[in-house]
Amino acid sequence: MTRTVEIDSVKIGGDAPLALIAGPCVIESAEIMRRTAGTLKEIASDLGLGLVFKSSFDKANRSSLGSYRGPGFQEGLETLAGLAEEFGFPVISDVHEVRQVETAARHLHALQIPAFLSRQTELLLAAADTGRVVNVKKGQFMAPDDMALVVEKMRSAPNFRGLCLCERGSCFGYHNLVVDMRSLVVMRDFGWPVVFDATHSVQRPSAGQGTSGGDRHFIPALARAAVSVGVDALFMEIHPDPDKALCDGPNQWPLDQAKELLTGLRDLHRLTKERNAAFA
Repeated sequence: MTRTVEIDSVKIGGDAPLALIAGPCVIESAEIMRRTAGTLKEIASDLGLGLVFKSSFDKANRSSLGSYRGPGFQEGLETLAGLAEEFGFPVISDVHEVRQVETAARHLHALQIPAFLSRQTELLLAAADTGRVVNVKKGQFMAPDDMALVVEKMRSAPNFRGLCLCERGSCFGYHNLVVDMRSLVVMRDFGWPVVFDATHSVQRPSAGQGTSGGDRHFIPALARAAVSVGVDALFMEIHPDPDKALCDGPNQWPLDQAKELLTGLRDLHRLTKERNAAFA
């Protein structure tokens, strides 16, 4: 059984129920953010899911110079902190540079390391040393056993509190990703909660004209497979109108379909835990 980490009131791992890290890919209008936040809060409450709200203040690794990146560092952090206060859930966002980490940790309940930066030693150490739980996305270019070295780095930080390891697919030729479900088992053996990113795993990186494409219809199948393997949390980017989203629309899940999908995943997670307990 994995350790349990706590992000404010949300427990992830161990005997905790399925947790959800979710929200629009990037911070957009106030109306979109509040609508998504309120609906996800209601769904999580109804289904008994732990919710950590996620949205990015800056998408620093966009394919094109002209792509929307977000409102920026300070404004974005203030938006997330405001949503946390209004809706009563913890919030998480990506950090891209060491200089962002300390300030971000004062506004956020947890920090996230983007997949492209998962080997950046100084960034990992700075994030771990804040005392915040850190969700580290496995790089698309990394084998799952490589994440053992990430764990070693982060645990060396004096104020390390805990981490989650997140699978988001691996490069498969050009403009494509695949998910090896064995990765979830390998990373789980490191003893920390494992998160499956069900939306970025269906991304087609840089497959559009200066943007990323995606295969949204595969999200339910991959999410069910990951929950059956035994993940502790799901990461999902969810938007009221994905086809009009300012970032990663093709691989975001529609808000009005979220409850139906998450209900089935919640039930499958319970069955998986019961099955695993019976064979323990």
